Amino acid sequence: MPSPRYWREMPQRYRLEASQCTECGKVSFPPRIVCGCGARDFKKTNVSETGTIVSYTTIRVAPDAFVIQAPYNIAIVEADNGVRITTQVVDCAPEELAIGKKVKFVFRKLYEEGHCGIINYGYKAVLV
Repeated sequence: MPSPRYWREMPQRYRLEASQCTECGKVSFPPRIVCGCGARDFKKTNVSETGTIVSYTTIRVAPDAFVIQAPYNIAIVEADNGVRITTQVVDCAPEELAIGKKVKFVFRKLYEEGHCGIINYGYKAVLV
């Protein structure tokens, strides 16, 4: 079981913190140590708050940790600054999803570990 401190120290989980290469300008999420161009110098940045659905699916038979949420939508979202993130799309029916639709990233509960376990939070997306 992960400790709460460990999760709080992961900026990308809670603030969508990314890294931007100072050489080529590419934004990477999660942050990287070495860019595709070979550079090792980065500055902190954040993933754009909005993006566009590139691909999506609906999970109807879920793993144990998510069975209570089934069916649920998963999408690959391209943020406005070019970063692609796989995330759950919430507060909509599967029929409402379409490639090209705009979404906004929101901070939500992801899951909890057992009845008395740690509650894990992170990002999801909602239709704009």
